[in-house]
Amino acid sequence: MRVSHAPRAVWVGVLVVGLGTGLGLPWWTSARTAARYPISAADLAAARAALDVIPVRAAEPDDGYARERFGQAWADVDGNGCDTRNDMLARDLADARLDPGGCLVLAGTLDDPYTGTVIAFVRGPESAAVQIDHLVALDDAWRTGARSWPAARRLGFANDPANLIAVSGDANQDKGAADAAGWLPPQAGFACVYVARQLRVKAAYGLWLTPDEHTAADRALRGCVVVR
Repeated sequence: MRVSHAPRAVWVGVLVVGLGTGLGLPWWTSARTAARYPISAADLAAARAALDVIPVRAAEPDDGYARERFGQAWADVDGNGCDTRNDMLARDLADARLDPGGCLVLAGTLDDPYTGTVIAFVRGPESAAVQIDHLVALDDAWRTGARSWPAARRLGFANDPANLIAVSGDANQDKGAADAAGWLPPQAGFACVYVARQLRVKAAYGLWLTPDEHTAADRALRGCVVVR
């Protein structure tokens, strides 16, 4: 689903839920940036419900993890003839321009939710400026339940649009395989939406949270801005 960016004017018409973010920014700065990414009351309630029911336990070691454990990178799992990376670029970039075949994304513009910067994507040597992030990193999933999955389930997880988002390549590399306890988007206002989506994915796939991750997720949800 495309991330919807509310206009800055929505700042006037939203309710700030929990102004203290614990992220080192003045509360008015975090609240104003959060207003760009409001969440519905229903979605926030669903995120909190997930936080309450997802099991909390220590992560397993990541021995045995490899990207290949989750199948071919960017496979065409939905059978539409296009690989998952291009599907996500077409979904998340504004003014996406495709090749005549209708799959390969040649250019577009990303309003990056992780950093708040606008990135011009042009296919070629600089393509990696925009990357597709797994909201729940594959290595994180491996350490919190996915190591026991059959190969087909891991392949589906790695290509599930609900767990994918086009973002700044630099931010994606900085995140690595961290969970919410180890990394949150530099643009603090997106932390609520980011964590809510992680929780939805972990709940749907039966993955668990570490104690530190649970604490970090709870803190992020307290900084949400809710649409009236």
